[in-house]
Amino acid sequence: MLFPPRFAPLVFAVLMSIYMVTLMTFVITWVNTGLGNGFAGRWWRAFYIAWPIAFMLILLGAPRLQRLAALLIRHPRQRG
Repeated sequence: MLFPPRFAPLVFAVLMSIYMVTLMTFVITWVNTGLGNGFAGRWWRAFYIAWPIAFMLILLGAPRLQRLAALLIRHPRQRG
């Protein structure tokens, strides 16, 4: 184990934000500007602008969204 359990929300936010921002900025930059010359620089600029925003949104929003998702899940009735 690399991190103590108390860091789980932070580790989740870092990993999820890197995953989402990498894919989303790649696709959006590709669609808007193509894969031509300078693509990597344009993608990197979009990434470093978007990542801190996504990280904070996930860090702050994930606990509430996890609770909301749990409320929306229908659990089968237990038979006794």
